[in-house]
Amino acid sequence: MLNRIFQYWVYATPPAALLLIGLYPLIGAGIVLPVYLALPIYMAHQFEEHDADRFAAFLNELLGPRRRGLTAADIWVVNVVFVWFALLAVFYLTRLDPAWGVLAGYLVAVNALLHVVWAVRLRRYNPGLWSAAVLFLPLATWIFAATPAPILIHLAAMLVVIVLHAAIAYRASQPA
Repeated sequence: MLNRIFQYWVYATPPAALLLIGLYPLIGAGIVLPVYLALPIYMAHQFEEHDADRFAAFLNELLGPRRRGLTAADIWVVNVVFVWFALLAVFYLTRLDPAWGVLAGYLVAVNALLHVVWAVRLRRYNPGLWSAAVLFLPLATWIFAATPAPILIHLAAMLVVIVLHAAIAYRASQPA
């Protein structure tokens, strides 16, 4: 049963994203709109990236057979645990201090920049590029503009997101 969850989770993202957008008036009080929208917009990105297992195929081809790559379970953990639940944690943190909303901004900004860098470096499309460029970059700008935060929160948020992405890259690049 878990294999099916790991393989098909991405098909829940479009309706879940729409549901979250519709629920904002009821549950979004106290969360700045662009921070709240980070989760449904991230879900739209995940659909572009992971439909038909495109990202895993792309990354595993790029890394080659001598590297571990990412399994369906790895991708589920990254996207559900480290994105959905991380953004849920951001929602709770922003109720304590709205400045923590910048964590959502760094989550989308770093992801977008990685997609753009890969596209430029490889001179080709990578799964998730269009939504990262068209949705994430403006959303990150909006989040940073709408969420004043002290430099220490910016640094902590940036560090968390960079460590998360580095851990994913480290896991994928391990020998097979």
